[in-house]
Amino acid sequence: MDNRQAIGSWLSGPRAAMEEAGAEFGYRGEQLGLPEDGPGSIARPGRRLGALVVDWALCVLIAYGLITDGYTPATGNWALLVFLVLGVLTVGTLGFTPGKRLFRLRVVGVDTGRVQPLRALARTVLLCLAIPALVWDRDGRGLHDRLAKTVEVRI
Repeated sequence: MDNRQAIGSWLSGPRAAMEEAGAEFGYRGEQLGLPEDGPGSIARPGRRLGALVVDWALCVLIAYGLITDGYTPATGNWALLVFLVLGVLTVGTLGFTPGKRLFRLRVVGVDTGRVQPLRALARTVLLCLAIPALVWDRDGRGLHDRLAKTVEVRI
């Protein structure tokens, strides 16, 4: 084996090495019965991150302008509380936050297609903890989505 091939397989990760060995993983969302692309397919990380940035900026703006009346060390904490309330109310009723709507995303229940308010609460609390959102499965769903039995799809 050429050393360059060994280093290349190490850099590309275990998934690429398994695919070279003949394993088939399929596309993201195939196990959930979702389409490969287009409406209803699993949202890509770029869109999800963009929606999160818009939602966080909106929450900081609300905390800055309405709660703390200017920037103080507590503004970030109030913004997190606003983010929690925003996520629970909007995802639990509409299925999306303003940022998700802007990026044409929607949160749906894996089994029902609709997010119940308790699932939205669990998902949003875990998202506020940040660590569950950084642990992904092979479909690109964060741990917060897996535990709440939800998935973020494109509209």
